[in-house]
Amino acid sequence: MKLRTIFLLLILGAIAAFSALNWSAFLAPTTLSLGLADVQAPLGVVMLGVVAFITAFFLIFVVYMQASALFDSRRNAQELQLNRELADKAEASRFTELRSFLEVELQKLAGRSAGSSVPADPTILARLDRLEKELLTAIEQSGNSLAASMGEIEDRLERNGSSLPPGQPSAY
Repeated sequence: MKLRTIFLLLILGAIAAFSALNWSAFLAPTTLSLGLADVQAPLGVVMLGVVAFITAFFLIFVVYMQASALFDSRRNAQELQLNRELADKAEASRFTELRSFLEVELQKLAGRSAGSSVPADPTILARLDRLEKELLTAIEQSGNSLAASMGEIEDRLERNGSSLPPGQPSAY
């Protein structure tokens, strides 16, 4: 248990022990003023009722806050998954588009070199090969960067979700 929870339980235990030890004084009737009228009632029991009501109210409030945090965490995880899928689809469409563009350009280049009687210059072919390798490396690095960013966001959400109190299920 957390120190805060143990502290609150000790306070409630002390109130219960104090009430038990002084029960006869708690039951002693007293005149209580309600503003418009006076009532004969045991002041100790009235005050214990107020403490019990406030304790129950704050317990309900804590449960409500934990539930809303859990729902927010689940909603954020679903949005993250949706955004990840959209990013993957966009990246895949860009790769497909780039591949088709490169194929068209290479076919044009091959058509030009086949149509001309001059053989293809080896330096141009070497340069094209180098550019293609650089382009593939840049695409791979972009994909790795995207995956690392998504992993970092996922780790942050998991760390925020792990701060839930014990006994609360995580959003995953």
